[in-house]
Amino acid sequence: MNTSKSEAAYRLLHTRITEGTFTPGYRLVLGTIANELGCSVVPVREAIRRLEAEGMVNFERNVGATVAAADNALYLHTMQTLAIIEGAATALSAPFVDADQLAAARAINQAMTDLLTDFDPPRFTELNNEFHQVLYRNCPNPHILDLVHRGWNRLALMRSSSFTHIPGRARESVREHAQLLDLIEAQAPAGEIEQAARAHRTNTLNAYLAAANLPASPL
Repeated sequence: MNTSKSEAAYRLLHTRITEGTFTPGYRLVLGTIANELGCSVVPVREAIRRLEAEGMVNFERNVGATVAAADNALYLHTMQTLAIIEGAATALSAPFVDADQLAAARAINQAMTDLLTDFDPPRFTELNNEFHQVLYRNCPNPHILDLVHRGWNRLALMRSSSFTHIPGRARESVREHAQLLDLIEAQAPAGEIEQAARAHRTNTLNAYLAAANLPASPL
């Protein structure tokens, strides 16, 4: 029972943090959340520990749990890490991406392209997430895949605003998506796919850093 309640608490808190209902600094009161879910504080505490491990929640003695603030350093470190591990996951997944998955990814990228005319950053970000999931989900290395999921969870705090700050990056992003799909469809060498995926992630990072008047990533 605790396992299912813990998962329910995790999903509730994760959704409210990523959607902005619980803003950075918001205090997570275990009793209040437990009452809402109709459970004890034990599964809520487990969910908060899980979110803390993912970088979405901070815990301080005598203060308790609060929603972590999204900052440029967190974005830099997470994107640098994702550029490496997601590039590897995409390359390892590529041989297992079938025709239906390629078609689905192209359809998602077309939907992203259609959004460029009347730009909707949150929806664009949602589709971007779906696009990359198609490409890396078949990665046969579960450890790399777990790290990718953790990275995306950390980005969840800030991804809703990422393309708001760098709307010009969106057009380049869909173009790079198309190039990446062409490489996968052509069964290009794994190293070539990995480098393309890594460059794609790094280009987004550097566009964000430039908008914040910060130096580009050295990686």
